[in-house]
Amino acid sequence: MTKTLKPLLIVGSDTGVGKTVLTAALAAYWLTYRDPSPNTPSTSLGIYKPLQSGLGDREFYDQTFSLSQTLAEITPLYFETPIAPAIAAYKEGKTIDLGIIWQQFLKLQQQKEYLLVESMGGLGSPITDEYIVADLARDWHLDTILVVPVRLGAISQAIANVALANMQKVKLRGIVLSCSQVYTPEEIEDLAPPQMISRLASIPVLGILPYVKDLSDISQLALAASELDIERILI
Repeated sequence: MTKTLKPLLIVGSDTGVGKTVLTAALAAYWLTYRDPSPNTPSTSLGIYKPLQSGLGDREFYDQTFSLSQTLAEITPLYFETPIAPAIAAYKEGKTIDLGIIWQQFLKLQQQKEYLLVESMGGLGSPITDEYIVADLARDWHLDTILVVPVRLGAISQAIANVALANMQKVKLRGIVLSCSQVYTPEEIEDLAPPQMISRLASIPVLGILPYVKDLSDISQLALAASELDIERILI
C-alpha cells in the first residue's frame, strides 16, 4: 500500500504570486508519476481550498484535473463577492463556520493519500475578524510551503513571512520561488537570490518554479514541479 503523505499547505507571500500554479504543478506531478492507480477520476489525490470568493481556483482544479471531488468538496465555503472571504461574508450577510472547513479537511485527509491545501492568500490573510491563515496552519498542524515571487521585494517578503510563521509556530517546510515570466538565471539572482533568501530567512529554498505558459497542460505542470526539490516536498 502506498504511504499516505502529510497534508501540505501552500501559502503565498502576497496575492497573485503563484500558489495556485505550485498547487497545480504538484498535483500534476503526483498524477503523472506517483498515483498508485491512475484511474479517472483519481482517488488518491485531493485538492482543498477551504474558502473562496468569486470564480477562480476551485473551478480551475475541477476543469484541469480528474478529481473524485465535487466543487463543494474542493471548497465548502464559497462567496460570490471576489474580495477577502471575511469581508465577502460580511457583505453577503453570511458567517464563516470554521467547523465546516475543519470537518471537510478531516474527511479528505482520511480519504486521500496526498492532500494539497491551497491557502486563501498569505499567512496574514484574514479568515474571520479574529483568525488568520497562520492560525489555521498552526491549529491544523499543517506542513507549509511559502511561495515567493521572483521580483523586486522578494527578499523582504520572504523574511517578513517567515518571521510571521515563526511567531505563530507554523511548521514552515521551505520556500519555493515562483516565476511569472521567463527569467534567466542571472535575472533570478538579481531579483530573488535563493542562497541569500535561504540564509537570511534561515529556511531552505526548495527550488524555483519556472514559468508555465499553459496551465491546462498537465505535462507542462508536472515538468515544472520536477525542477523543484521534489523529494523534500513529497514527504
